[in-house]
Amino acid sequence: MVNPFDLKTALLAKHAQHVVLIHFPIALFITAVVFDLIAQWTKVRGLAQAAYYNLLAAAISTVPVLATGLLAWQFQLEGKKLKGVLLLHLVLACVATVMIWMVWWVHFRARRRTVYLPNYRLALEVLAVAVVALTGHLGGFLSGVNLPG
Repeated sequence: MVNPFDLKTALLAKHAQHVVLIHFPIALFITAVVFDLIAQWTKVRGLAQAAYYNLLAAAISTVPVLATGLLAWQFQLEGKKLKGVLLLHLVLACVATVMIWMVWWVHFRARRRTVYLPNYRLALEVLAVAVVALTGHLGGFLSGVNLPG
């Protein structure tokens, strides 16, 4: 049995980094969207600022997550052609990454120009949360977390 406190095994596992890192952009992005929705409803500026910085952190954290996902594909499957759930997971992960960066960019542009945030961003945020959730759900199947039994 593998020792759960063995750092060498944890850090050098072929896919462990992706599985660990993925939780950061998911949590940061969903939290940012919740803060933004509450800020829109209550007009509390502090919540809007918290949403912006959470979006920024989520967007930045997608870079190592995408990189470790691609490395996991290369190490685990030795670069074989993807198909099925794994291919769908990769495609949705790329779409989710682009959407997270788009949501951040909308907020960044509005802050830089000191204008109000456009209302279409709320639909974009909710759609992005759905894509992130679906991507994570498929990733759960790939990691064995969502398997029956």
